[in-house]
Parts: sequence; structure tokens; C-alpha cells
Amino acid sequence: MTTRLRDTLTGETRPLEPLEPGHVRIYSCGPTVYGPAHIGNFRSFLFADVLVRYLRYRGLRVTWVMNVTDIDDRIIANAGAAGEQIGDLTGRWLERFQADFAALRMSPPDVLPRATEHIDEMAAIIGRLLERGHAYRTDDGSIFFRISSWPAYGRLARLDPDQLKVGERVEADEYGKDDVRDFALWKGPKPGEPSWDTPIGPGRPGWHIECSAMSMKHLGESFDIHTGGVDLIFPHHEDEIAQSEASTGKPFVRTWLHCDHLRLAGTKMARREGNITRVADLLEAGVSPRALRYALIAVHYRQALEYTDESLAAAAAAIERLDTIESTLDAYVEDRAASPDLPDVLDAARARFEAALDDDLNISAALAALFDLVRELNRRIADRSLSTADAARALGLLRNLDRVLAILPAEGADLPSGAADLLAARETARAARDWARSDRLRDELAALGIAVEDTRDGQRWRRLEPVR
Repeated sequence: MTTRLRDTLTGETRPLEPLEPGHVRIYSCGPTVYGPAHIGNFRSFLFADVLVRYLRYRGLRVTWVMNVTDIDDRIIANAGAAGEQIGDLTGRWLERFQADFAALRMSPPDVLPRATEHIDEMAAIIGRLLERGHAYRTDDGSIFFRISSWPAYGRLARLDPDQLKVGERVEADEYGKDDVRDFALWKGPKPGEPSWDTPIGPGRPGWHIECSAMSMKHLGESFDIHTGGVDLIFPHHEDEIAQSEASTGKPFVRTWLHCDHLRLAGTKMARREGNITRVADLLEAGVSPRALRYALIAVHYRQALEYTDESLAAAAAAIERLDTIESTLDAYVEDRAASPDLPDVLDAARARFEAALDDDLNISAALAALFDLVRELNRRIADRSLSTADAARALGLLRNLDRVLAILPAEGADLPSGAADLLAARETARAARDWARSDRLRDELAALGIAVEDTRDGQRWRRLEPVR
């Protein structure tokens, strides 16, 4: 089955057909590093991660670019308020972002470009827009995109440009614009603000031009998929389309994918709402990073996700079920003939999983297929109808599907210091029927984060995950 994705621009769900056969080029709007990213941001980042992982699982070559905005009004304001150099502030928060995405098992983007490293590319795009009459200068040295020069403006957000009103993200506080709807491409120099000398004059970039420059620099003037949150549809992505296509004369993006909001108590998570929850704070409070990842990916990307203590507990319970089946299959031993129908069972589960993700990345249906398989495997383990080879085959499938999900325990994870000796001592105690010592050793292992279960296949261990 061909992977089908719903394009925000057209509203159509259509087959993914890369511009270059076999190679999918994806751009994701990344963090603005004026502070730590919150879990609402990471919902969008993790949706893109699952998309990238699945396309690679399907055998496609993927080039994934995620930008870093390291210059904008908020960064300048925060650095000034803290008495800190802009580079120091953005470097610190970029390190925090990278630590958070590693903790949540995000695949590292192939390119993580910073806006301040692409000033020349931005100036070149703006220069072409000036030449073609799509941009104009103001007395303070700023340059604006002329929306009236681009009749297609508003297609992505389904807005009538003639009816466009100034909103919270439309810059209406600059003076000298020809039209209140026009947006800043370049901001003239101001005392105390960073400025670059360029062929279009001194100043610094507007926010929207940054993504056009970085995406086209690393993926070409036209590419396959652009992802982001629904809050970026207007004006950010609308402006990206206008300035990019007006400067090149080519279609900018083939498929736009937008992730809905993460909500807390029914309200979109956002700094201005005062309801943000940060990844690092949750992990420091004992939340399992794998449970948090599961909670943030488990709902279809186009549906709002309600984040609650209950949803996080449900995610932790799901992770525990997967850990249990993984460790059970790994330890399972049964000297018997292979189950004749198991290959069909495994193939059917894999096919359901793939069909769900091929259907506009329907992660909820994919997880349902996974847990139906877990239920069937548990039944067969209980009645000992699997052979040792069957168990290995089933475990291989689970680990293969986890190339997409990234929620199973890491293969070959090292035991905490001293845990291997405690496990060996406990096996000796059980062989000697020294149950009291065996129980004491179990408690010592639990204190190290290792759960031990005694089965007919012998002692089985797994890492304990926090259940919060």
C-alpha cells in the first residue's frame, strides 16, 4: 500500500510521490531558542520524528531538516533582560533542546541549521523579491513583502487577502508600511540590536524569511513535505509560501502537514496562557521519558491531544505491557515444533500496523494493531504453544516495528553497576532454595531500578519505569 498523507493546502489525502523517486525531503519548523521548548512543541517535533522513522522503515531515503531560530524579537528581549549575550542565551537553550529530544528518543535531524548562519541566503531571496516588485523598502531601512502583489496569498489558511485583518501574529506595529497586511522580510538596524551588513543593506531578518532560506538552502527550491503545528499555518507558513514562490517562480512545497495542539485542561499549551510544561521538569520529577514519548505520539497528529495525569499514567501502563512482553519473549524457552500459523499471525499484525501508518500516519490504529498482537502472544505464552524459535521470531517483529515507535527498551542496555552480580547471586540463592536471601536480593535490585520476575523459563529482569 502506498503511503497517503493529507495536504493542508489542498485538503486532499493523496499518495506520497517524492519529487526525486525514492528520496523524501522534509522540512520541520523547529524551536525558537529564547527559552526551553515545552511538551506542546515536542508533540509537533515527535510527530515529524514518527513520520521520518516510518518512511525510513518503508525503505525510503529521507533528508530531514529542522531549523533553529536563533534571532528574533523575543531572543533579543530575553537576552537584554538577563544581561546576557545573545549567542550565550541561544546556545544554552539549544543545548537544552537537544538534550530533551535525545531523552525523548527523537532521531537527530540530518541538518539542524541556525538562522544566523544563513543571512546571505535570506538577503539573496529578499533581493530577488525587490527586483520583481514583490517587496519594498521603508524609511527606516526595513523591507516588507507586498501582499497585493501575490494574488494566491491566503490559500493555505483559506483566507481572503482582501478581508485580511490584523491579528496577533501579523506585524502591525511598524510604521511606514504601504499596507497593514504586509509582513517584514528585513528589519532596519536599531541601537542595541544585532545587525548584519548585506547587499540589501544593514539590519536583521524577519522571522518568516528564515525558514524559506534554510529550507531551500538544504532541500532545494521545491521539496516534498513541510511540517509544523497548526498555529504556524497563518501567518508563518502562508508567508513562507508567498515569499518563496514569488522569489523562485516554482512551487515551494508539495505536501503540508500540520499537527494539532496539545491541550492542558482544555486550553492550548502556550507560554502566553501560562500553562506550559517542560520536558526537563517532568523528567526531573520522575516521569519516564519513554512514557512521555508514548503519551505525545499516541493520538493522530490532526487531532488535539489532551495531556493529563491520567493520559500519562495510561502511557506508562502501555510501556509496562510492552516491556513485559519483550522480556518474556527474550527469556522464553520451549523445546517444541514451531507453531504452523504463527508466521501468518505475525504477517497480519505487521500488515495492519503498516496499513494504519500508510493511512495519513494513523498512529492510533497502528498502536491498536500492536497491542492486539501483544494480547495474542501473551495467550500463546500462557499455553506454551510457542517454540523458542517462535518467540525469537515474534520478538524480532516487535523490535522491527519499534524502529518507528522508539518506545521499547534499548537493546543491549547496560545493567546498573553491581546489578549483574546481584542477579547471579539471586539465581544461586534460588537454586539453593534460600527464599529469604532471594527476596532480599530482589529488593536490592528494585532499588537499582531492576524488576525481577521468576518464570518457568527462569529469572527474568527488566528496567523499572516510573509510573507517573
